[in-house]
Amino acid sequence: MNRRNFIKTVGLGTASLAIPGYMSVPQLFAGETLENNPNIVFILADDLGWKDVGYHGSDIKTPNIDRLASEGTRLEQFYVQPVCSPTRSSLMTGRYPIRYGLQVGVVRPWAKHGLPLEERTLAQALREVGYVTAVHGKWHLGHLSSEYLPTSRGFVHQYGHYNGALDYFTHIRDGGLDWNRDDKPLREDGYTTNLIGSESVRLIEQHDVSRPLFLYVSFNAPHSPFQAPQPYLDMYAHIKVKNRRAYAAMVTCMDDAIGRIIAALDKRSMRRSTLIIFCSDNGGAERVANNSPLRGSKGTLYEGGVRVPAVAVWHGVLKAGAVVNEPLHVVDMYPTLLKLAGAQLEQVLPIDGKDAWSTIAKGDSSPHDEILLNCTPFSGAIRRGSWKLTCNAHLNANYIGPKLSDNKFELFNLTDDPYEKNNLVEKHLQKFQELKQRLEVYARQAVKPNMPPNKMPEDFKVPEVWGHPD
Repeated sequence: MNRRNFIKTVGLGTASLAIPGYMSVPQLFAGETLENNPNIVFILADDLGWKDVGYHGSDIKTPNIDRLASEGTRLEQFYVQPVCSPTRSSLMTGRYPIRYGLQVGVVRPWAKHGLPLEERTLAQALREVGYVTAVHGKWHLGHLSSEYLPTSRGFVHQYGHYNGALDYFTHIRDGGLDWNRDDKPLREDGYTTNLIGSESVRLIEQHDVSRPLFLYVSFNAPHSPFQAPQPYLDMYAHIKVKNRRAYAAMVTCMDDAIGRIIAALDKRSMRRSTLIIFCSDNGGAERVANNSPLRGSKGTLYEGGVRVPAVAVWHGVLKAGAVVNEPLHVVDMYPTLLKLAGAQLEQVLPIDGKDAWSTIAKGDSSPHDEILLNCTPFSGAIRRGSWKLTCNAHLNANYIGPKLSDNKFELFNLTDDPYEKNNLVEKHLQKFQELKQRLEVYARQAVKPNMPPNKMPEDFKVPEVWGHPD
């Protein structure tokens, strides 16, 4: 199907390519004609610290991520969930995890749940309007049965693993193989970061450019276990702390893979028709990553746990070197990308995300009156304007009880106190009550969370291959 026929198939004539509220195609591309909607490459790092990218002042070498930051728009108040699976579910659905029971912890290998099957995914919605959809890397949204796997959730292509924390070299998690192509077991040699990068390059090289592409590159780096190829470890021999040395090596290896993906897009002359988004799934892990000057780390509801490095790049569309300091959330990617793609936003399940394109592209105010950072039976946090209220923000997101007898509330004004040093609950009781009531509204709306044990049950039998129990 050529581009013109594709447009006709989805009911768009060449004269109607301008999307309401967006610049027209001629405005976007300065003389270049684009007869389908943009390619989307969404790159997600795993546990990357706020200050572990060069453009935030890190000593870790990230030239390719820094290049994206200089060529595009830095989203400096971009929020995610405090751990892996909830962020991925928010991206895939545009809905807060409280809506479907993923607000506590992550989908464990032995979990008997995943992203509920009634949820419409970003991949499904993009596929409806002709996108080729691919996920390379970490899934982490369930592998209980084939219905939960990526190729049953809208992805035409799948490559990588279903769980977190697999061995980077053997692709084994707790004794079972966790490596697949198109949701079929795959045994191959190689370091996962390099393999994910190479598969992404291969897909781009073979892509039929008459169809738009959605490529979701979901690295497991630099999540534990802390392992890296020797040449990258040698680059950081001066770092004496073993895990920090390996972590730095993992980040640079991931950066190199990102560089190869960008080069592949350049080689196919796809950059001016491609929106690239890069971010981390949560803050960096304590004692290994560097989240300074933000408070907290992965798993907490302080800024260091839920505010992450994020960049959006689209040559000829987004201004190079722009910085957006308006609060956005990963749930916003769902409606924003669907609108850019001309996909249907109306659906049975209501969307929490907001179309954030005018904020990203023009620096307009955030589309949110408030952002829910999370709400569990044990903790919660909400941001409303400059104000942020947390409840038991110190608790790890994997905490599954018992409930605390005395909740600790903290109120911060992030404009005056971006590093959350001053608790203003007593000085601003009215604002505290206002945000507390809003948090209670979300608590009443929340469905019962799925909370599998954090440790493998003694009676659990590890399959030979994860996601393929038979």
